This record gives sequence, C-alpha cells and structure tokens, in this order.
Amino acid sequence: MLRRVLIATTAALAATAAQAQTFPDKPIHIIVPFTAGSATDVVARSLAQAMSKNLGQPVIVDNKTGAGGTIGASQVAKSAPDGYTLLANSSAHTVNPSIYPNLNYDTAKDLIAVSLLAQQPNIMVASPAKGWKTAVDYANAAKANPGKLTYASAGVGSGTHMNAEKFKLAAGIDTLHVPYRGTPEALADTMNGRTDIFFAPVIAALPMVRDGRVVALAAGSEKRSSVLPDVPTTEEQGFKNSAYDFWSGLFAPAGTPPAVIAKLNAEVRKALESPEVKERLSALGTDIAPTTPAEFDKKVARELAENAELVKRANIKVQ
Repeated sequence: MLRRVLIATTAALAATAAQAQTFPDKPIHIIVPFTAGSATDVVARSLAQAMSKNLGQPVIVDNKTGAGGTIGASQVAKSAPDGYTLLANSSAHTVNPSIYPNLNYDTAKDLIAVSLLAQQPNIMVASPAKGWKTAVDYANAAKANPGKLTYASAGVGSGTHMNAEKFKLAAGIDTLHVPYRGTPEALADTMNGRTDIFFAPVIAALPMVRDGRVVALAAGSEKRSSVLPDVPTTEEQGFKNSAYDFWSGLFAPAGTPPAVIAKLNAEVRKALESPEVKERLSALGTDIAPTTPAEFDKKVARELAENAELVKRANIKVQ
C-alpha cells in the first residue's frame, strides 16, 4: 500500500514538473475586475505586453467589471488552476470580504498570490472651480456644510473609496460617497464639478493635474508622489492615520501547481524589471514592487484583518 502511494506521489510530482517546463503553451488571460484605463488596468497591460514578448505566447488582458471587483475575482477563483487564467486586482481585494458577506468565493482560500506588482499614491483632486488648494480647504468646507459635500470613488470597497474613508475619519467630517463603475468615470465627474473630490490613482490623475483640469489637493499615501513632489500628503497637512497603501497585485486560482506559480513569479519579475516597463510606470508615478508569493500572501493576510476593522469603523455597507 505504502509503495503504491509513493509511486502515485512521485508520478504526480513528475507530471507537475513536466507541466511547469512546458508552461505556457497557449495564451494566458489576465482578468482585470475594473474598467479599462483604471490604475490596475494600466499596470496589467504593461505587464502583459512584456510577458507576451518574453514568453512567446499572447498574454491577454480582459476587463470583467462590477460589484467592486468581485465579479472578475469570482471568475478567476472558479477557473482551472493551471496558470492560464490570472487575476490582476487592487488593494480592494483585501476589503471586499468585509463588505460583501455573501461572496461566492473565499478571498483567503480560493485565490493565491503570484506577486505584488506595483504601488502608487492616490491623489485627492477637485475641480478648479471649487477654489480649494489643499485638503485642509476641503475639510473646512465639509465642516461648514455637514452632509452636503461629496467624494467620488471607483466603486464601493475600491482603494479610491478606502482612501477617502480613512481621510474622512481622520478629518472628522460628514461627507457623501458617490460610487462609480470605475476611475475614468469618477475622475470625469470630479473634473466637471459634479462630485467634490476624488482620491484618484496618480496614473489617472497626472495628465489632468498637469494641464489644469483638476487641482491636486493632497497625496493620500505615506510619502509624496515622485511625479507630483510639491503636493503634500494628507498626513503632512495634519490628518493623522489618513494614509492608504494602494497597490496592484497578481493572483491565481488555489490549487495552481507551485512550480507554475514559481515560473509565473519569475516571469512577472522579469517583465516588471525590464527597462521599458519600469520607465513607463515610473513616468506615471508608479513604483514596481515585485515580491515572492509568500511575501505577498502575508501582506494580503495582514490587510484582510486591518481592512475588516476599517470597514467596521467607517460603517461601510453596499447600498
């Protein structure tokens, strides 16, 4: 009996090793659960282009939007664990379990880490017509008009939403959340003054800040943006514990062979560290941040707990 088990185990390991050696032998699909042009989409497409070139196989980005990114995540969680269907998600990945109690997948168990991809600050922006220059100006206006000012987001539970909620708690203000389907829509309505502010990923905000279509009031991160160095953070402006870590990362369905995960991780690192990808993302204010799968898994586990507490404090619920 023991001999049969050992033979079966050895055969399985050999099959997995062989699979990793030939992987990939067909196109890879990266599901982005947000709209085209969003921060995670831009990072994913930069990654896919470099990976396609290196692997000699198409790496295709598909946008599957809706429900705060959970529709796309669910599709990947239920996909075959063979490395050919992956998820490029944002930090919203660690928020959704606390907001959507009836998810048809388990964030912690059904999706496993491949690598952290990139990190970037969100920038609090407003229409020039509002007349605000800083986050303090917005907070003062909100205090003078409780319950009347608004903030846009790219969806309930998104990094743009959570950044605003952290600021709202830190500032002690009462403002109204206006969720959109994605970053482009939220940014457009903030630019036009329909919503008052938006913590926009710097990738999306930068062109509009530079040409004056929106005003950068603050960076929502711990450090200032490298491409907007004159814009102080919310914490520098006196709002303690308001910084939010906005990231993009790559996941695979649970059960994907470790050898395939290791190969994907190596290819992700190779692609991100290529000069063309580093230069492109750096010019957009985004820092590449490849990790080992284990390092990224630990980060996800930590943030699942931290964001559960934030959701509770902010009383965030899906309307």
